[in-house]
Amino acid sequence: MSLEHTIMENLKSAMKAKDEPSVRGIRAIKAAIQVRKTDGSGKAIEPEEEIKIIQKLIKQRKESLDIYEKQSRQDLAKIEREEIEVLSKYLPAQLTEDEIGKIVKDIIEELGASSMKDMSKVMGVANNRLAGQADGKTLASVVKGFLAN
Repeated sequence: MSLEHTIMENLKSAMKAKDEPSVRGIRAIKAAIQVRKTDGSGKAIEPEEEIKIIQKLIKQRKESLDIYEKQSRQDLAKIEREEIEVLSKYLPAQLTEDEIGKIVKDIIEELGASSMKDMSKVMGVANNRLAGQADGKTLASVVKGFLAN
């Protein structure tokens, strides 16, 4: 079942249950997919692209959450947290830092990377291998940790 079909079914259920946070989060995904579908490229949306769309939505909400918390706007921060929680349900399971570290270590050995100059090569391969399973900030910090030593 495609993500779009799953979203539609979940939206109906959330609306019937009057679950506002879920309705907001699911509508955001639906809108982002619709924008992508009508961008004029004529290409079908691949599952990897669906994951990237959801990751982008989560990243936007995390940035807003930081701003709201700095400004002591707990009412708005609560809304962002709820939407992040809803959006996260549509991503593959996230890896822990230790699991990411093991994979990054293998990638570094494969590529023969030894210094910070090789970071972009390692990040490129790691991003492809861990698509949707790790956020970019965590991945970058783990890679830096290995290459800085």
